[in-house]
Amino acid sequence: MTNNDVLRRIRYTFDFNDTKMIALFTAAEAEVSREQISNWMKKEEDPDYQNCGDQQLATFLNGLINDRRGKKEGEQPKPEKKLTNNIILRKLTIALNLKAEDVLEVLELADLRISKHELSAFFRKADHKHYRNCKDQILRNFLQGLQLQLRPSDTEVEASDEVETEDKPAFQWKK
Repeated sequence: MTNNDVLRRIRYTFDFNDTKMIALFTAAEAEVSREQISNWMKKEEDPDYQNCGDQQLATFLNGLINDRRGKKEGEQPKPEKKLTNNIILRKLTIALNLKAEDVLEVLELADLRISKHELSAFFRKADHKHYRNCKDQILRNFLQGLQLQLRPSDTEVEASDEVETEDKPAFQWKK
């Protein structure tokens, strides 16, 4: 997945407009223009398309964390120069205040089932012996699961009403 794909999916999932996108960058102490955001959202075939760099996406994710969780005291974290899917997944998990069980539920919404041990391997340090690279498929399914949770279509809502049981309540965001 490209950084532009991740940015587009997050924007759609949370229904962020240009003003909110700019505010998220500002929350991470960075400035972007409406034109930059517009160019990042365009398809690759468009002549105005611009690639969203790792540092820009990391800054956006830091801003999302600051917006959702509040700024931490002291110096703000510096955006990573090189992003991996593991870092993106970690930052989204932090921003949304998700526990391992919540992440697994989100992945299940996208019909991907992994164990808690497999999930924890994505959050380990790169030099740890049980570290595992988060492949595009995992990140794509996580973003898809978030989208299904936060923006269900009318047909998906009806279908989920039929599937829900008393043993398995619907996933609820913790506030």
